[in-house]
Amino acid sequence: MEMNAENILFALALLFGFYMAWSVGANDVANAMGTSVGSGALTLRNAVILAAILEFSGAFFVGSHVSETVRKGIVDTQSFNDQPMLLAYGMLAVMLAAAVWLQFASYHGWPISTTHSIVGAIIGFGMIVGGASAVHWDKVGAIVSSWVISPLLSGTIAFFLFSFIRT
Repeated sequence: MEMNAENILFALALLFGFYMAWSVGANDVANAMGTSVGSGALTLRNAVILAAILEFSGAFFVGSHVSETVRKGIVDTQSFNDQPMLLAYGMLAVMLAAAVWLQFASYHGWPISTTHSIVGAIIGFGMIVGGASAVHWDKVGAIVSSWVISPLLSGTIAFFLFSFIRT
């Protein structure tokens, strides 16, 4: 195989993608399945199998909505039309930065959000390359507000579900 920029980009994307997936598994899957394993409802082996099936099917069937926001909604990708490789290498840096942070947090036992990590890394990349004006702050505001609403809403739903189950 010839070592041109596209092949190097492909190899790095593959390598960083596997590292990111490993880091997501170490942190997010532990977050999602920890209660089921801890309570004894699932064995670790069954939790890993179930998580693999559900994470893949969720990403495959409905993940495009979120990935579209992450891919195009945070920074102005149109500003990279003249330099597409800059965007490609920038997104590689984003993936590597998020994976390293996830691994570091997992090592310390910190349950963090992959989404927060990726969004923060994309904002950092966008600001380095294009300044604050390259970031779609209105979209970032909507994303961040979902981070506030999400635990409040899921906590409320859990409260009512458990109240219903308990009666």
